[in-house]
Amino acid sequence: MDETRTELLIGKDGAEKLKKANIAVIGVGGVGGYVCHMLARSGIENLTIVDFDIVSPSNCNRQVVADSQTIGQSKVDVMKSQLEKINPQIKVVVWKEKICPENFEKILLKDFDYVIDCIDDVKNKVDMIVFCKKHNIKILSAMGAGNRYDIPKFYLTDIFKTHDDGLAKAIRKRLRAEGVKDLEVVTCDSKTQKCEGAVGSISYYPAMCGITISAVVINKLLKEGL
Repeated sequence: MDETRTELLIGKDGAEKLKKANIAVIGVGGVGGYVCHMLARSGIENLTIVDFDIVSPSNCNRQVVADSQTIGQSKVDVMKSQLEKINPQIKVVVWKEKICPENFEKILLKDFDYVIDCIDDVKNKVDMIVFCKKHNIKILSAMGAGNRYDIPKFYLTDIFKTHDDGLAKAIRKRLRAEGVKDLEVVTCDSKTQKCEGAVGSISYYPAMCGITISAVVINKLLKEGL
């Protein structure tokens, strides 16, 4: 992949830092799919992706893995193929599994520079956060990106400072019970809409959340070093 434009901004040393980074993205749907794409296009060459799901027709309105040709395929398989087309040098480790306490050790204990949490299963999300905190694994979590359609304004904060985010509220309560005192998250304050039956979504909201997460991680890697 030609990284000339990126190197103009961050220099060769910065580009080398990103190449050497090792990142795990848990969940490659609406939010996580855009995280993967932005990381790969920024020069990250070591990615682990985790997702058990297959592409469905309802994913096509917001997920970068979803189109008329990929319906019924594994999301991680589609994502791996997409990333290798962006950068043939990228190394993508695929776990076609649902993240849960039974596979935390084999998946997460891999010397990652960051674990990026893009799942919405509250129990497994909390359990994964607690596991990462216990093992001193840097983790950044996505909060709610559904039931909104205004202009997104995602930002980085601590989960205990979030508001107007239903997912964050549910996670906060459980983390407090587990004794977790801090967690970096990307969240948005806009009011949610009431949707009947399922979570409503629109193309740009999960994308903006994922893009913000990738920007946070890339800047942290460049500033903190590896």
